[in-house]
Amino acid sequence: MTQTLQISHLIKYYGTGSVVTKALDDISFSIQKGEFTAIMGASGSGKSTLLNMISTVDRVSSGTIFLDGRNITEMKERELASFRRDRLGFIFQEYNLLDTLTVRENIVLPLNLQKISAKETDIRLNETAHSLGITEQLDKFPYELSGGQRQRAACARALITRPALILADEPTGALDSRNSKTLMETFRLMNAEFSSTILMVTHDAVVGSYAQRVLFLKDGQIWSELLRGTRSRQELYHDILSVTSALGGDADVR
Repeated sequence: MTQTLQISHLIKYYGTGSVVTKALDDISFSIQKGEFTAIMGASGSGKSTLLNMISTVDRVSSGTIFLDGRNITEMKERELASFRRDRLGFIFQEYNLLDTLTVRENIVLPLNLQKISAKETDIRLNETAHSLGITEQLDKFPYELSGGQRQRAACARALITRPALILADEPTGALDSRNSKTLMETFRLMNAEFSSTILMVTHDAVVGSYAQRVLFLKDGQIWSELLRGTRSRQELYHDILSVTSALGGDADVR
C-alpha cells in the first residue's frame, strides 16, 4: 500500500531564550493512501501544532515530513504555496466559504486557481456535488444554507482537486449533533467513494469513532493508538472514552 504521509522524528519548539516550549517531541508515524485517521488529545497536547506542520502553515524545528512522496520540510515558500494549493484539501470548523460567491463558485475556486479547463471543472463539480448531495444548493449563496449544507460545500471544495491528503481541523465544532453525524457520514463517503486520505483533529469521541485509526497525543508525543479493525463504531467509541480517561482528560461525548 502506498504511503501518503510519512512523519519522522518531528520536533517543534516555540519561544526563545529561557522561555522555550517543546510542542512536539519526537513524533513519528505514517498514513497510508485511503486511510481515515483521527488525532485526539487534551488541549495543549500538540494536535493543532502537528496539523500546522503537516499543512505547511508552520515550519518544523527538526525532523522530516514526506507528503505525496515529497519532503515538504525542505521546500521553499513559493513551492510550498503551490503544493498546498494542488495537493492538500482543507476543511475548517468555520467553513471559510466566501459569502459573495455562490456555492458553485466556492467549490470550483481551487480548480480556477489551477487553471483547469471548464469542461473538466464541470465534470468534477457535477460528480462531487452529486456524491455529497448538494446539487440543488449550487446556485445558492453560503448564507442561504444550513450549517450542515455549508460544511458539505466545504467538503466538496476540499475534495474537488483530488488532493493527496485532506486535513480537517475540528470540522464539527460549529455543528449540532444531528449535523455532526451527517458531516461524518459525508467524510465516510468521501473516504469510501473517492478513496480520500483524511487526517482529522477532533476532541469529540463520537466524531473520532468514525475514523479507521485514532492517534492520541499527550505532551507532544504519541501516547496511544487505536485501530478500528473489525470493531463496530460503537465499540471504538467506548475504547476512545477509555483511552481518554486514562489520559486524564475529558472527551466530548455528545
